[in-house]
Amino acid sequence: MDKQQRPVLISMRGVGLRHGLRRVLSGVDLDIHRGDFMAITGPNGGGKTSLLRIILRLLRPSEGEVAYFAADGSRADRLDVGYLPQKNTIDSHFPLTVSEVVASGLLGCRGMSRKDVEERTNAILRTIGMERHASQPIGRLSGGQVQRSLLGRALISEAPLLILDEPLSYVDKHFEQRIYEILREKAGNTTIVLVSHEMTAIAAMATRHIIVDGTVHVCHSDNHRVVCDCG
Repeated sequence: MDKQQRPVLISMRGVGLRHGLRRVLSGVDLDIHRGDFMAITGPNGGGKTSLLRIILRLLRPSEGEVAYFAADGSRADRLDVGYLPQKNTIDSHFPLTVSEVVASGLLGCRGMSRKDVEERTNAILRTIGMERHASQPIGRLSGGQVQRSLLGRALISEAPLLILDEPLSYVDKHFEQRIYEILREKAGNTTIVLVSHEMTAIAAMATRHIIVDGTVHVCHSDNHRVVCDCG
């Protein structure tokens, strides 16, 4: 289905953001449709992470509007989201195990028994290759293992919207390929918004491409070539 026929999930109109006197984003007009796989790139400091945080309502824009929509087109107050932040948000001294970190992605999911949570957690641990580390404290893991665990937390709720900020950070080449497999499995049924500097493989999977460098430039793809008019 063409994106013009797919329902809009998130709409941004005239969105801008200032930090003090510094303008981070301006004039952002962007629709994210259900089923989109949106790949985002751009220079460091260009506002990529700020854009994601505005989408998630973790940051309030200085101007403009961000609207969520339900499947029937009506306005929605909130969205179910799986989110992988750019930076490690786990306190390395906090006594959480890998299983507990992954299972924390189910907080707020109602109607799940303890057995359901355990089965879902074990399945995700296998998906991310961390089943042998399930009972280890998160603070004892390498950066790549922490990244796997946080990815598991983002995936476990099977939310219809998946937002990943630099998911390839810290991981080795082997698990990088596993991430690509997971994305291929999710694409189409899940709306994916992904920020990465490693776009070679991701560009071929994504259905939409944007560059963020203080505003948003929508790119056009043709036969796996991505052309952006940033003029």
